[in-house]
Amino acid sequence: MPDPSLLICFPSPAETPFVVEHVAEEFTSVCPVTGHPDFGSVTLRFSPATRCVELKSLKLYCQGFRNEGIYYEAVTNRIRDDLVKAMEPRWLQVITEWKGRGGIRSRVIAAHGEVPAEWRGPAR
Repeated sequence: MPDPSLLICFPSPAETPFVVEHVAEEFTSVCPVTGHPDFGSVTLRFSPATRCVELKSLKLYCQGFRNEGIYYEAVTNRIRDDLVKAMEPRWLQVITEWKGRGGIRSRVIAAHGEVPAEWRGPAR
C-alpha cells in the first residue's frame, strides 16, 4: 500500500507563482481483476504555494503502488489527494497514461484547484 508519509516536502524557493512538472515514466500497479501488472507513466504538474515535493520521496511513494491491486482511476485520484495533503499547492494536476491492453489505452486526469488554461493541454 502506498504510504503518503513518505512524501517529504521542502520550502518553495520563490513567492512568485511558477510551475513544476515531474514525470514518472516507469509507474507500475496491478489490475485488481486479473492480477496482471499495469504499466504507465504519471505526470505531476503543480504550482507550489509554500512547499514542493522532494523527488526521491516521490519515487519511493510511487513504488508503493507496484504490488497494489488498484484501478487506474483510483491510482490517479489517490496520488492527487495525497500530494494535495502533503504540499497544499495553488493548483495541481495528475495525469496517468497507461500502456495498452486488449487494444485499449487509458489516460486519467485528476486536478485540484483551477488548472491554468495553458496547462490543460489538448484532448487526445
